[in-house]
Amino acid sequence: MAWDTTDTLGKGDVVSNESLANLLREERRFAPPAELAAHANVTAEAYEQAKADRLGFWAEQARRLTWATEPTETLDWSNPPFAKWFADGKLNVAYNCVDRHVEAGNGDRVAIHFEGEPGDSRAITYAELKDEVSRAANALTELGITAGDRVAVYLPMIPEAVVAMLACARIGAAHSVVFGGFSADAIATRIQDADAKLVITADGGYRRGKPSALKPAVDEAVGRVQGVEKVLVVQRTKQEVAWTEGRDLWWHDVVGQQSAEHTPEAFEAEQPLFILYTSGTTGKPKGILHTSGGYLAQASYTHHAVFDLKPETDVYWCTADIGWVTGHSYITYGPLSNGATQVIYEGTPDTPHQGRFWEIVQKYGVTVLYTAPTAIRTFMKWGDDIPAKFDLSSLRVLGSVGEPINPEAWMWYRKHIGADKCPIVDTWWQTETGAMMISPLPGVTETKPGSAQRALPGIAATVVDDEANEVPDGGGGYLVLTEPWPSMLRTIWGDDQRFIDTYWSRFEGKYFAGDGAKKDEDGDIWLLGRVDDVMLVSGHNISTTEVESALVSHPSVAEAAVVGAADETTGQAIVAFVILRGTASETADLVGELRAHVGTTLGPIAKPQRILPVAELPKTRSGKIMRRLLRDVAENRQLGDVTTLTDSSVMDLIQSKLPAAASED
Repeated sequence: MAWDTTDTLGKGDVVSNESLANLLREERRFAPPAELAAHANVTAEAYEQAKADRLGFWAEQARRLTWATEPTETLDWSNPPFAKWFADGKLNVAYNCVDRHVEAGNGDRVAIHFEGEPGDSRAITYAELKDEVSRAANALTELGITAGDRVAVYLPMIPEAVVAMLACARIGAAHSVVFGGFSADAIATRIQDADAKLVITADGGYRRGKPSALKPAVDEAVGRVQGVEKVLVVQRTKQEVAWTEGRDLWWHDVVGQQSAEHTPEAFEAEQPLFILYTSGTTGKPKGILHTSGGYLAQASYTHHAVFDLKPETDVYWCTADIGWVTGHSYITYGPLSNGATQVIYEGTPDTPHQGRFWEIVQKYGVTVLYTAPTAIRTFMKWGDDIPAKFDLSSLRVLGSVGEPINPEAWMWYRKHIGADKCPIVDTWWQTETGAMMISPLPGVTETKPGSAQRALPGIAATVVDDEANEVPDGGGGYLVLTEPWPSMLRTIWGDDQRFIDTYWSRFEGKYFAGDGAKKDEDGDIWLLGRVDDVMLVSGHNISTTEVESALVSHPSVAEAAVVGAADETTGQAIVAFVILRGTASETADLVGELRAHVGTTLGPIAKPQRILPVAELPKTRSGKIMRRLLRDVAENRQLGDVTTLTDSSVMDLIQSKLPAAASED
């Protein structure tokens, strides 16, 4: 999903048909459950409707929202690639997420079941959420924030994070949420780029069983930049914090004393809603700008369609952090615009034990679960017996987000979490796309393990070759989006030229996603990861995803990361880093067996030259494997930036193992 997008791509990166044929061996198919299909929110007719009249289809989805001024114009594409959707309409995003459900008589419905890591919990109804958002909106206004201002948010996974976002939306201020694990450097860069006047943070949050301080990083960041007038601090952990009089304010003092009455103002559909930063391959992070009407229309529709969400009966849980786009679209805006009841969990999946996620599913009767392949692979590594201890029978739809999911992890998820009955929606989208773009529909699609399958109704996606020609079924190349969509990024904040250069210059008139993909014989799409994760070995293009999937299909391997390292003989050599399952022991025989297994599965050309069993892989705080650092290790280079890693010491351990790794002649 929010994969980093390369700023430039050379020729010769396209994935060859020969290497793609191997992943096409996946022949398992799973039809939608009959009962779900019979009562599905969205049926196969949606594809036909959208194909016949794409703009009419999106105009209809926009009518699912409540507008103060109904739009009469759907898309203005007069100045591509700068889109305007529903531009003459006016709405208030927070009203759509909160007030309208209360006015419809659903004020007593639980909006958020909050589960703190230490075990504290609270249920917040829509009526209570409306009051809290109104108080926060009044507080922001009192602090001098007006429509068009930017507010930085640096909070743990607590309800106040959602309240802060909605309060900004309510008064027309754009929020810039910074993931609560980023450094002072990262916070300062983002505050400065967005020119934020206010920072909302907390004393700390709970992580892995203990308080983790947040305010010190904000203090350091604010000390480096100009323009921040106030810092609003939520008291979560009651840690001691440094305090700057006149600047720092307690949330409970300022928000708590406000009136719960606040009349939301209607803003134009193109009013900036948020800026969310994603790392670029060069230079400073890119501030992805999303606006209000089109973004909310697509986030709301896709949440309704892809999860088959029934607000009266479902309990939804997206395990992402609010600091990522998944948390924006599928915790805050999509679910709440649909009146959903959802779980928000503060902590990690292994605190205080490795069954914590499944304990939460059991406790709240979660029916729809949306999580990441990296989490699923971790659960596989921990063992099938852990989820088996809990009652997961409430689950009816499972989702995957963040990166391509390999078929073995997909099957494990279906079997051990979904009891072989839940459809899996493997969703492809990005920070830049704002909402889901490619995914099965749970009541329509016959699913294939490892494939996101087809563009959602109203979305135009395809796979092209180097010359921008659409590849035939069975072929591979680059994923592109050929028509504008409502939730698309409007620009890179403050840098229109970089927006054009990054996304629109590679293929004229098409948005280039930066991902390799293939189409199978049915025309379904299989994502192969970032284009820069394609290796050229002896003239053959080999996808890292293919080799990783082959390794993980071996019973001894829990997780794998593969990189291409420069090699004088072959151009690039395949180097694999693997985490073994608990029962497997690291031996030369096993390494040889794994190499042979890849050769048997994909062909001799794909056999890794080196395989290194490791205890952990370098991951960012969002769970993405940092293959760039593994490439540095494999090529014996000085390590690049490790500041976004969850644990940078893992790189020392990996580097120390490299000299001992046996290499195939």
